[in-house]
Amino acid sequence: METHTLVIGSGVAGLTFAIKMATEFPHKKVTIVTKAAKGESNTKYAQGGVAVVSDLKEDSYENHIQDTLTAGDGLCDPEIVAMVVKEGPLRLAELMRWGANFDCDTSGKLNLGKEGGHSEYRVVHHKDITGFEIERALLKRIAALPNITLLPYHFTVDLITGHHFSTTASSPTSCYGAYVMDEKSGEVFPIKASSTLLATGGMGRLYGHTTNPLVATGDGIAMAYRAKADIEDMEFIQFHPTALYEGKEGPAFLISEAVRGFGAFLRNGKGDRFMPKYHPKAELASRDIVAQSIDNELRKSGDTHVFLDCTHLEMTAFKKHFPNIYKRCLDAGYALEKDMIPVVPAAHYLCGGIKVDRHGRTSIRNLFACGECTRTGLHGANRLASNSILEALVYAHNSFVYHKANPLQPSPVAVPPWKDNGVSYPQDQNAIEQQLKALQALMRTSVGIVRSQEQLQKAEEQLALIYQEVTSLYKHSKMSPPLCELRNMVNLAHLIIGQSLKRTTNKGGYYKVDLIDNTEEIRGTEPLLCL
Repeated sequence: METHTLVIGSGVAGLTFAIKMATEFPHKKVTIVTKAAKGESNTKYAQGGVAVVSDLKEDSYENHIQDTLTAGDGLCDPEIVAMVVKEGPLRLAELMRWGANFDCDTSGKLNLGKEGGHSEYRVVHHKDITGFEIERALLKRIAALPNITLLPYHFTVDLITGHHFSTTASSPTSCYGAYVMDEKSGEVFPIKASSTLLATGGMGRLYGHTTNPLVATGDGIAMAYRAKADIEDMEFIQFHPTALYEGKEGPAFLISEAVRGFGAFLRNGKGDRFMPKYHPKAELASRDIVAQSIDNELRKSGDTHVFLDCTHLEMTAFKKHFPNIYKRCLDAGYALEKDMIPVVPAAHYLCGGIKVDRHGRTSIRNLFACGECTRTGLHGANRLASNSILEALVYAHNSFVYHKANPLQPSPVAVPPWKDNGVSYPQDQNAIEQQLKALQALMRTSVGIVRSQEQLQKAEEQLALIYQEVTSLYKHSKMSPPLCELRNMVNLAHLIIGQSLKRTTNKGGYYKVDLIDNTEEIRGTEPLLCL
């Protein structure tokens, strides 16, 4: 199969870029590959909204920039932050023209929310299902563009780069498309492309307990890593402070940051409100501080969860703002008028990833990346709440602008077919599941919210054993999406552990108890613990 533009992933980043390319170049083919249903992505589950300065009388670009820099704890690129923040209103307006609906007040103005780390009300939302609404609008527009082909249930196995060619003339630093598996037939075939964009989202499933859907296995980052692209800041994993605790493994329901912005309090098992002793902003401190504080409370008490208290809030307004959250909690047995919500931090967002420039270009020619799989310089050590969709919209546009100014031509290189390893043995599902659980347990216990040098070194040793087992499975079993996902997650774990070991200062979402700095002064009087 040949296409002009290959987009891997169907969240807000990939769909936005595809729409722009297909509209600007109506005679060129755009192909979107996604491993699950066309709308299944991290975007779909985003509750909070889009952080954007929409009223310069009440807010300012400078305030949003400063909030982002503060959350990023000194590791943001100030020029990139300014560019994304100032470009945000244009991209939001474009999204609204495409049919995405956002909540407005009685005067017709956008009804803005406030979340942790923000100094102003600036989060644009659609009730508490903002991502779902954005995904709906984008997919509707995709369906109206005849030169877009969307391939659901197609798993991208690897990028096609120079090392797949036997000729020495081919460059190992160029991308020619990707090898893709039709999940129904099991056939792996090449899609040759002039330009390839990775928009594959995050990797929360690596931790098991996560706010991400099951598809979030870091596939794009792993493929880029195997293709020798630059990968940075993988140690900075954001744990969302308030996932609904239900005492089970797997994806967890997210209680939006906006609920704390609405006035909810965090309380420990004794009923004490604990955040004021950790940070002056209390519940509205940035996510890294709130998650680390909750983790510390749990380590001290031995409890499995803390509580989010909404009982003092005006419930009619709460139900209007958060209907999905209210219903989901009620279904779990918690009437928020009288019951507190049991919550626990869960893996939520990766702040690092494939290094890209302001145009979304990676270190590999003709390979671009956008969204959570990237390291742009916007988030630094910790993402400011609701800056993720903003980043995806701006970088999808920037990549499109680059393609418009620098049209890429098809390569004359003949792409080789996929080399099957010749193994016809059926995959061992039990072995795959066993290794996946071992990997997730390793990441949760040793590479979590609070880390230590000793834990990380042991994790590195244990991962080497898992890697050997998974490599053997990959070489000697019939290929399947679960096996490829496991392979990708092992690559991600290697990057996270390796880059965690190299970090010498505590920043944002990264906290290692061995390091001596001023972190405890910033967080208050409670030192963080590591058991």
